[in-house]
Amino acid sequence: MTSEESDFLRRKQISLRGLPEIDSVKEVINNFNRHLHYTCAKDRNVATNKDFYFALANTIMDKLVGKWIRTQQSYHKQNVKRVYYLSLEFMMGRTLSNTMINLMLEGACDEALYQLGLDIEELESEEPDAGLGNGGLGRLAACFLDSLATLGYPAYGYGIRYEHGLFNQAIINCNQIEKPDSWLTYGNPWEKARPEYTIPVKFYGHTRKIGDRVEWVDYKTVIAMPYDTPIPGYKTNTVNTVRLWSAKSPKDFDLSYFNHGNYIEAVLDRNIAENISRVLYPNDNFFEGKELRLKQEYFMVAATLVDIIRRFKVNKTSVPDCKEELYSDFPEKVAIQLNDTHPSLAVPELMRILVDEEGLSWDLAWKVCKGTFAYTNHTILPEALERWPVSMIEHVLPRHLEIIYLINHFHLEEVRAKFPGDDEKIRNMSIIEESGEKRINMAYLSVVSCHAVNGVAAIHSGLLVTSLFKDFYELYPGKFQNKTNGITPRRWLVLCNPSLSHLITEKIGDEWPTQLHQLQNLKEFVSDKTFLQQVFKTKQENKRRLAQYVADTYGITLNVGSMFDIQVKRIHEYKRQTLNLLHVITLYNRIKSNPNGEFVPRTVFFGGKAAPGYQTAKETVSLICHVANVINNDPIIGDKLKVVFLTNYRCSLAEIIMPAADLSEQISLAGTEASGTGNMKFMLNGALTIGTLDGANVEMAEEMGMDNIFIFGMKVEDVSQLWADGYDTRRYLARLPELQLALNQIRAGVFNPAEPHKFSDFSDNLIANDRFCVIADYEDYIKCQEGVSELYMDWIKWTEKCLLNIASAGKFSSDRTIKEYADEIWDIQPVQVDLNPPKE
Repeated sequence: MTSEESDFLRRKQISLRGLPEIDSVKEVINNFNRHLHYTCAKDRNVATNKDFYFALANTIMDKLVGKWIRTQQSYHKQNVKRVYYLSLEFMMGRTLSNTMINLMLEGACDEALYQLGLDIEELESEEPDAGLGNGGLGRLAACFLDSLATLGYPAYGYGIRYEHGLFNQAIINCNQIEKPDSWLTYGNPWEKARPEYTIPVKFYGHTRKIGDRVEWVDYKTVIAMPYDTPIPGYKTNTVNTVRLWSAKSPKDFDLSYFNHGNYIEAVLDRNIAENISRVLYPNDNFFEGKELRLKQEYFMVAATLVDIIRRFKVNKTSVPDCKEELYSDFPEKVAIQLNDTHPSLAVPELMRILVDEEGLSWDLAWKVCKGTFAYTNHTILPEALERWPVSMIEHVLPRHLEIIYLINHFHLEEVRAKFPGDDEKIRNMSIIEESGEKRINMAYLSVVSCHAVNGVAAIHSGLLVTSLFKDFYELYPGKFQNKTNGITPRRWLVLCNPSLSHLITEKIGDEWPTQLHQLQNLKEFVSDKTFLQQVFKTKQENKRRLAQYVADTYGITLNVGSMFDIQVKRIHEYKRQTLNLLHVITLYNRIKSNPNGEFVPRTVFFGGKAAPGYQTAKETVSLICHVANVINNDPIIGDKLKVVFLTNYRCSLAEIIMPAADLSEQISLAGTEASGTGNMKFMLNGALTIGTLDGANVEMAEEMGMDNIFIFGMKVEDVSQLWADGYDTRRYLARLPELQLALNQIRAGVFNPAEPHKFSDFSDNLIANDRFCVIADYEDYIKCQEGVSELYMDWIKWTEKCLLNIASAGKFSSDRTIKEYADEIWDIQPVQVDLNPPKE
């Protein structure tokens, strides 16, 4: 690309974002230079791009702080009910671009940096992703924070400030290698430490009874230090806060070390305490009962509850002498949402505070708890459900075990009253699992303790009340709700796809980023060939951008005219990357057997991280890479088929991938994916979906119509019937020679001749234990993919369906989801934040 072409594209990008006011451009330049000089202590001659990024970030922060302070003042002055969103994961991605968009500063910053001779995209790339999450659950939490601020709801996010986020993934010799994600190495310009609000958190020790009170004694203490990050709403004055806790050692050294002259041991002992916030656990959809994870969960909720109660008391105009009176309206001022069971220790912790420290009766404390907490379930996979060993809870949190036993006692009394004489029901509904090693079922604890329980898609919520929580639904039918997930259109269209955003705005106006249902107005242009050409051209531009990234990163040249067929998500058996790969191998074999045949060119992209301890997932990554190497280097295949594994999948990479996709692979076994949000991001950016009737795919199909989505495979009831009848993979293999060939090639080492036996077990295990029915759904999947290829040959019909997908995406805004939570679970209202005039 010539310098003239590069300059033209940069000016075009600026024009898409609107013409900035001259005064605002000057202000950005002046503040940028001030921060470069005074904050970074650099001049232009020696400053690096990292320095320029920090100068720009601090310039943006200057615009945020006034609104941030005024937002908190408004909440305090109006004494509003607040919602607290507790999550062990927040996958925030990069902050700079999103903040510029929400503050309407992007045009001014673009122009200012252009005048300064700097490339804003280069500065944006200096910011590391804040990858404080494993995948969908953490990304959902980040979308919710954006929507809460945009809609003006008084809200706070609470989590952990992990020093190391989800690992960085490298592929070496076709194997995944995990490397540390040290995202805080160069500091974080978006956070503000709040040492004045540090909180001691207790672990270990034992309890003793003094009269009617129970004391927790001989404990060890870790200090929780809060770091606040502002969350600005889109085109609003509201700036909410996400508060992340960092573990610090108590100030005092253990003097016994010094008495023996061992200074090093004293320092190391401090480091043990700080390990709590050192690293994010990388396992997703898999429960690993490690003590450090338990300590992380309790550390977060313990510090958070003290903070919430402090804020609740501060907002009391007069503090009554009677504690019962003080806390009687706690649920009218505080709503706490548990994002899955990871924060569920908040329930026994709040009971401990209210009963042991505040002196409330058990009954009143329990009433306060149930009125305050609500619980979102994110999975029905058995291996993902948290079930802590009783012995571990007793060791780490002795008082909490006693409280959980009491909760279970009163709960089972209620069960006995409802189902007299039904001992099996009592066993099934006990929070304490008695068979084998005694364990605490945290999902059951959450259901019992919360006033509302929700799933995250209609099909998922239905499965909760018919399977996982069937008995509890009989006991508490009014508790269960559905809140279908959503995504923020600000990041996942306005930010990542400015060309398409501009095109949409030209047709239907500029309100759609906060009124996503307005996208339905695009349907009237489905027969407008000129508009379809513009949509098609925009897609091709985005594909070229991804192709350039692949060329720069992997040295692979892609055919931009090929179908970009993309599956990016965590690597897990239930997400069935293996099914996709079997289709790739089938296509490869078909081309090899008929080199002169007509084939629709495809580039198949895989991306996602395998948990370090999940061997099958890591083998899947390795197999994909081996298959890619063979296909991409076969001269007979040429441009008809390419396979790319996109390493280190993360939020900022997704922002390049989503706009470029032609086909979105959402192929989990029906009944296993709770919702999914990647499917929504692809839909919003005009990709067509091939998928099963699972998760939010079901509602997507309802919105767009079955003619505009490629649905294949068994439904939930078909899967149940398959297993009831006795699923035998060999019956399928006997009549599917192409599948037999693909599996035999994997077993024989065709794709990895240097280690021919490496994947023999992988293939054999799939046949012997096809838990997620890959083989059963293969035939229908292949037929469906043939229909995809046929449609892709007609660009007009394909683009019509792309446009209908975009136009039908309105339901899947996280704004809609949050409004449902606010109205139906939290009972909170938006707050108008007014800013002082400039003279004040």
